[in-house]
Amino acid sequence: MESGDKTQSSSEIYETRLEKLATLRKANNNPYDLHFSPKDKVASLLALDPESFSSTKEYSLAGRIRSCRLMGKAVFCDLEDPSGKIQLYLSKNKIGEKLDDFKNIDLGDIIGVKGSLFLTRTKQITLDITEYFLLAKCLRPLPAAKEAQGKIFDAFADKEQRYRQRYLDLIVNPATRKNFLIRSQAIAKIREFLSKKNYIEVETPMMQSLPGGAAARPFVTHHNTLDMKLYLRVAPELYLKRLIVGGFEKVFEIGRNFRNEGLSPKHNPEFTMLEIYESYGNLESMFELCEELVCHIVSQIVTNSCENLKLDYGEHCLDFKRPWKRLDYLDSIATYAKINFNPKWSLKEAKEATQKTKVNHTLLEKCETIWQVAELIFDTCVEAELIQPIFIQNYPKEISPLAKTSPKDPNIAERFEPYVAGREIGNAFSELNDPLEQKERFLAQIEERSKANEAGSAIDEDYIRALEYGMPPTGGLGLGIDRLIMLLTNSQSIRETILFPILRPELKSK
Repeated sequence: MESGDKTQSSSEIYETRLEKLATLRKANNNPYDLHFSPKDKVASLLALDPESFSSTKEYSLAGRIRSCRLMGKAVFCDLEDPSGKIQLYLSKNKIGEKLDDFKNIDLGDIIGVKGSLFLTRTKQITLDITEYFLLAKCLRPLPAAKEAQGKIFDAFADKEQRYRQRYLDLIVNPATRKNFLIRSQAIAKIREFLSKKNYIEVETPMMQSLPGGAAARPFVTHHNTLDMKLYLRVAPELYLKRLIVGGFEKVFEIGRNFRNEGLSPKHNPEFTMLEIYESYGNLESMFELCEELVCHIVSQIVTNSCENLKLDYGEHCLDFKRPWKRLDYLDSIATYAKINFNPKWSLKEAKEATQKTKVNHTLLEKCETIWQVAELIFDTCVEAELIQPIFIQNYPKEISPLAKTSPKDPNIAERFEPYVAGREIGNAFSELNDPLEQKERFLAQIEERSKANEAGSAIDEDYIRALEYGMPPTGGLGLGIDRLIMLLTNSQSIRETILFPILRPELKSK
């Protein structure tokens, strides 16, 4: 154990530990050659009744050394495994001269230990070590962390480095490990929930010959053997609906989407979506499914209660109790932006009505249609106000190319988006299944993109052909997994919910 850890630089500590490793190897004690299979976990030992402790009962653990205290002819250490932390006691009485070799053990080293349990005078459960094995040398010093009353402070707080060196973040920040355990548990619960409702999980291509299913800029790649351009998928939607055409009644997919767009606390170019499609479903069945699924996950992962569906998020207490409020898209603009947006306005009239709001005027001038103006108003003035769970519904048909037209209003699409904590967490439609109208919508979308000087993608003729074979009335729902996990873990950035988010290249010091 370095006596100079507090005064040595990181590079000096690294060199010192390399020397220790070299010494061990010369003595034929290469830690990387060893195998060790622990039979126990820290949490299981800490849960035992001290009355059952016996000096003849042996336990074995493996984990990292997180602290060490030299006490003359004895050493006290804290060993941490994924389930928790326990105190170790090493003495010459039990391990003899091997105690002297403990000077080669440093904070962060991974060791295996065997021993029996006892209770110290301060009532702390401790493992009395009879054998220890160095299994992996921690050559670089771990970030210093302060601990008080069971809480960790100042443990690797630099967010950029935490995301870049997630392995180190996971080592020193228990809260980070907990967040990703919650993510894993939530996804497992989603699968379980949908399986019980007879949805089947499927997989669709991540490399596609045409980017479809969402209006987003794709990542482009190239297949050498076929000599063809391919796109990382922006959405799996068109393939999943092909399966509905093929006779599957209920399908879902949890998978990655890729959009070659900006970074923000709400956006990562690579993200995880849940998409669900149900034959003979519609918008109302998707309202029901969305509420039921999200409330189930909140109750299972956070509140452990079907009655209490409240969780803290930042400064807000979110209440997911059903039914959620519903608000029309244009009514939300009237409520929060104080603009009675008229679908019959000219582009000039729409821009003039927007001048007094807090929208970015440079972005406003770039708008080529009144619905681009409406979306800018919504994004700027409405979205941040939608704190409690709410459905924004009755979107204009012009910005909903894959949704059925409302029978009540030919200008409205059967579509909703759920919002919580000021951000959209999903999207749902009564799916458009008329192949002729779908083709017209695609053509209109391409024309609008060309007016805005955006690259217009080609029509997916095979998807139109699939619809021509007949797709039953279908309800579709997409939920952003990363944004849902943000709510469950009280995370303010999407990067806190993605193990390895996209980052700028690391600047190398000269």
